[in-house]
Amino acid sequence: MQQSDKPHFGIILIGDELLNGRKQDGHLAAVIERFAVRGLELNWVRMIGDDPQLLTATLAQTFASNDIVLSFGGIGATPDDRTRQCAAGALGVEIALHPEAEAEIRNVFNNQVTPQRLRMGEFPVGSRIIPNPINRIAGFSIHRHHFVPGFPRMAWPMVEWVLDNEYPHLLAPGSVVQENLLLVNTSEGPLIPLMEELLASYPDLTLACLPNADGKREVELSLKGTPARVELGMAMLRQELQALFPGMLEEQGAGIMTIATGAARV
Repeated sequence: MQQSDKPHFGIILIGDELLNGRKQDGHLAAVIERFAVRGLELNWVRMIGDDPQLLTATLAQTFASNDIVLSFGGIGATPDDRTRQCAAGALGVEIALHPEAEAEIRNVFNNQVTPQRLRMGEFPVGSRIIPNPINRIAGFSIHRHHFVPGFPRMAWPMVEWVLDNEYPHLLAPGSVVQENLLLVNTSEGPLIPLMEELLASYPDLTLACLPNADGKREVELSLKGTPARVELGMAMLRQELQALFPGMLEEQGAGIMTIATGAARV
């Protein structure tokens, strides 16, 4: 599959508590980690409060795209859990109790089933369930959108299930690698011509330039792509850097090199 043919992946993080600081998001790093081992890349992230109008409008936009979207939070039974209703509104469909989700809820609670508990199995009509291995209260998928709880212990195995069962044709473990170079005693300015030359030679690679944010004169360069192309790109990068900044090339751990440069401050 060509790079341009790959679908975009996005995640939506839902909850006022994320925006007012009462909770810190833990999903983004976990998603990136799970994508990396499957050869997938995350393309965008949105964080939204519990405003139903804003959430419905956001979902209408993402449903209209061809993106694969993972949504975290807002699928419980309390009044502030509005994700299920907003997804239905964005699609113009009704909410209905899903028979498989209902069966799981009844199996879990037996004679203690309540209307509030059954509400957790009400999804937009046309949904597929996402199994929850922790408490068996399902999430749901509709089209290329997948809705899981905000609780990390439940959400992460459910995301893994979605990726492995809904998109096995997209998985390519080991197909994408990233290598990094840490340059000291320089800034990004003198490196721009070299970066432009590298991208002209290897347009299929993703290059990132990350200056140190703490005032140190350090710049980290990274290349991401297929293993063979990253190896070639890194060889060119090291060669050009050594010619531009004669100095010591020192191993600093897995995937990290340090080049001590003599570049003037820019």
